[in-house]
Amino acid sequence: MTRRRTAAAAALLTLLLPLPLAAAGTAAAADPPSAAERSRSAVELPRPTGPFAVGREDLHLVDRSRTDPWAGSGPRELMVTMRYPARRDTGSPARYLTPEEARLLLVDRGLDQAVPVETLAGTASAARTGARPLAGRHPLVVLSPGFTVHRATLTALAEDLASRGYVVAAVDHAYESVGTAFPGGRVLTCLACDKAQETGMRAVSDNRARDVSFLLDRLTGPHPAWRHAGLIDPGRIAMAGHSIGGASAIAAMAADPRIRAGVNMDGGNATPVPATGLGGRPFLLLGAQQRGPGGNASWDRDWPLLDGWKRWITFDGSGHFTFSDFPAIGEQLGLNDPETPLPGARSVELTRRYVGAFLDRHLRGQSRPVLDGPSADAPEVRFHTP
Repeated sequence: MTRRRTAAAAALLTLLLPLPLAAAGTAAAADPPSAAERSRSAVELPRPTGPFAVGREDLHLVDRSRTDPWAGSGPRELMVTMRYPARRDTGSPARYLTPEEARLLLVDRGLDQAVPVETLAGTASAARTGARPLAGRHPLVVLSPGFTVHRATLTALAEDLASRGYVVAAVDHAYESVGTAFPGGRVLTCLACDKAQETGMRAVSDNRARDVSFLLDRLTGPHPAWRHAGLIDPGRIAMAGHSIGGASAIAAMAADPRIRAGVNMDGGNATPVPATGLGGRPFLLLGAQQRGPGGNASWDRDWPLLDGWKRWITFDGSGHFTFSDFPAIGEQLGLNDPETPLPGARSVELTRRYVGAFLDRHLRGQSRPVLDGPSADAPEVRFHTP
């Protein structure tokens, strides 16, 4: 797909658009990878740290009560990857990207001559399709990705949370990525990329908030769309996101009281925190090095309005995509970003540590002292108290 952006559009999206870093993965609805594809894999995401295996299942959800805001016709559609604690030695390896999704992503990043499609599509991860779930009721975490990128850019985080006993729903919002596979052989591309020039980015985050409320209805309502919905504890729900996905966590919490806690990973707050706050619910701002006080006007504006437990944390040497899979994949492909020297494996480790601790504290009531201030074993981490 060819996308033309004007200088004005680039300025509008500066704080929310992905930067052209290494490569990304996705967990699309597709057949499992072949043995030949797996053998060509040159990259592997860090293994999850929890005690459980990780199962995976993809859902296609259709909200017939809403017209898609970007297509202007047809119902709103979502692709959702569910990950959950599973029994070991069950299920089969899951494809990370379809070849067409990999191709579109590489073209969009200007890496189609540097990274083979098979390498990106064959990225190894831990989740297994069709794995038998562990019995029990688990907290639910909704993950929303950055603008233009696929939901699987958050795979390393999602798999780690599932391995530690969370159910995780990673959402692709139709027409907001450069390429996402939908049923019927369709690959939807980024209609929103041009239209957001006219609507502004708040339209994106507000639409995603409506998507998430619909998702929660379909996962926790009387007739759930997911066959393993009994694993979900509907009283313990959080949302986290990267870039515009993180901004959407604020919009979703403002609109839906079912979401008990939220995390914004380096997203400018296109939808402001309401003047009345978030009803005392906890929120974590987790940002790149430049996101300290004074580094982003929307965080400065909204910090005083966060009226529950809150933290503002940044990582030294980090960049916009530190909180996604990009650094770990790029590091293995020799495509490091010299402006963000925090190593890829360390980026994943720190993101998992602080997001996981936040969720443990606020969905499980577990003490997590790592959230109380600087740690000797994490000198890259800065706590801000403006």
